[in-house]
Amino acid sequence: PKLRETARHQHHPALPYEQLPAFILELNEQSGVARYALEFLILCASRTGEVIGATWDEFDLSKGIWVIPKERMKAGIAHRVALGTRACQILSVVRPFSGKKYVFVGRKKDLPLSNMAMSMLLRRMGYGEYTVHGMRSTFRNWAGEQTTYPFEVCEQALAHRLPDAVAAAYLRTDFFEKRVNLAAEWTKYCLSKCEQHTP
Repeated sequence: PKLRETARHQHHPALPYEQLPAFILELNEQSGVARYALEFLILCASRTGEVIGATWDEFDLSKGIWVIPKERMKAGIAHRVALGTRACQILSVVRPFSGKKYVFVGRKKDLPLSNMAMSMLLRRMGYGEYTVHGMRSTFRNWAGEQTTYPFEVCEQALAHRLPDAVAAAYLRTDFFEKRVNLAAEWTKYCLSKCEQHTP
């Protein structure tokens, strides 16, 4: 497994978290659905497939919760995502342009955004050496180095299974309340260069 971990990180170069606030500022100057999808993905520390496959019925905006069903999760376990204020704002911005089912749509409103759309946007912005998936590592590195949240909380935010099977078996919580605070801190950090954040 350790060899696979190393290979995975080599295949998903991550933007250093110190550069992320400036990147978000640049991202806000872009246009199109992919720009909102990418910012949403970064804020939620989600995988590409989870974001482009997101449907409106998975969201409870009054509670700030996104529940991704187990069928769409890599580990086969339903995952609750704590939505920060900006993530909720993005959803309200894209709503008039989205489809009845999918949140982030491509050229056809009944079909989700292409799984290459965000990667192509990174390239157009001059960040082609980084990957969309690597943004999860950007979040994880920030959380590990800049916050005091426990390992389990940060891993749960990424919907990672704990490496210790025994510890995982005894874990009966998804640390949602702590992840609400983590998401708020991450959002604040991501937007720290956006003095007046307008959609």
